[in-house]
Amino acid sequence: MIVTGIRLFNRDCGKGGEGIDDLPAVLHVAIPATMQHIDYQLETARSQVYRYTAILEKAANDPLMRAELQPYMLKEALYNIRQYEVFLQIILSDIITGAQEVEMMTKQLGAHLEQLKMTIKSKIAVPTSQVFPIFIALSTLWTSLQDETIVVGVLSNLFTHIQPFLGAHELYFPERVMQCHLSGATVKTDVCRMKEHMEDRVNVADFRKLEWLFPETTANFDKLLIQYRGFCAYTFAATDGLLLPGNPAIGILKYKEKYYTFNSKDAAYSFAENPEHYIDIVREKAKKNTELIQLLELHQQFETFIPYSQMRDADKHYIKPITKCESSTQTDTHILPPTIVRSYEWNEWELRRKAIKLANLRQKVTHSVQTDLSHLRRENCSQVYPPKDTSTQSTREDSTGVPRPQIYLAGLRGGKSEITDEVKVNLTRDVDET
Repeated sequence: MIVTGIRLFNRDCGKGGEGIDDLPAVLHVAIPATMQHIDYQLETARSQVYRYTAILEKAANDPLMRAELQPYMLKEALYNIRQYEVFLQIILSDIITGAQEVEMMTKQLGAHLEQLKMTIKSKIAVPTSQVFPIFIALSTLWTSLQDETIVVGVLSNLFTHIQPFLGAHELYFPERVMQCHLSGATVKTDVCRMKEHMEDRVNVADFRKLEWLFPETTANFDKLLIQYRGFCAYTFAATDGLLLPGNPAIGILKYKEKYYTFNSKDAAYSFAENPEHYIDIVREKAKKNTELIQLLELHQQFETFIPYSQMRDADKHYIKPITKCESSTQTDTHILPPTIVRSYEWNEWELRRKAIKLANLRQKVTHSVQTDLSHLRRENCSQVYPPKDTSTQSTREDSTGVPRPQIYLAGLRGGKSEITDEVKVNLTRDVDET
């Protein structure tokens, strides 16, 4: 951060800071250009709104024209372009807020740079305790300017992407058709409608049980949260969905801590006679056309449609209590038949082994194959002979007589002479003799 501050100071003094864009100058050009484009588109959308409203007002008093316009879905087109107008107003408000922030940060940036110049001047050395906080403040401001640049770019891109929505109306409602239905009708702007009934004010004495608010008797009159985004509730209910802006100068009705405006004195009196009846009609109409929930800000009546940004800060009366009840359900253990693939293999090594085996099989020659399933698919037959009782003789009994060897020895006892004279006589008979 300190380095960024030093580079910004050097850039301002003309001693460096190359590559740093002049963000204040860029924003001072980009923001007015974007605002000009949005203003032009907003005026175009409002012009189309006024024309749709004039045709619907004319059709409200002409049943034949009302039947003729039913296929064109003119009311839905009015709701759509009113939403488009509100969205453009939100983008324009964000850009105006960003322009104010940029103006303030630009002034602070110039003040910090002047303070640095006065502190440093032509000094050779300056204590860090005096300049480092200013450098950090410069870096913080520059980062904020970069953020504002990104925000302006995002809003500009968003505006560019929603422009085709307005062009779609020209396809559904060509200029020839619009001019045909506008013949005899008076196109009025919202400002003109308010000026027509500026002098018609509600007489408080006619309503003793209801509270009416007026600009001269109410503090912060312009900051009151008006229901239905400022549109007249009675006209919307009585004309089956026609949106006309209310005029706060006629008087604002406070009913059950909520504020309602009306486009004429007669509408205010009619609504005040039975407010709940017309509130219910608006609610039922919003159920059929869900886009009205956002357009008329009916989040408190449809708690499931509360935006996330409002849910965090929503008051308790915005959210209705959730009704709880005991319930039970029973489901089958296996609703669908199992789809287990037995041949599936997750092990990469096993897959590799099978792949190698298949690759090796491509180099082999198969002569015949027999599987456990295929051997039962062909007819086999065999022939055997029954066993029979037989006997064979392989040996015979025989015997032979072998003579015993007999040997006679004489002269072993000795005699008169000193030398023994031994005589050996073999008396064994031959085999042939026996």
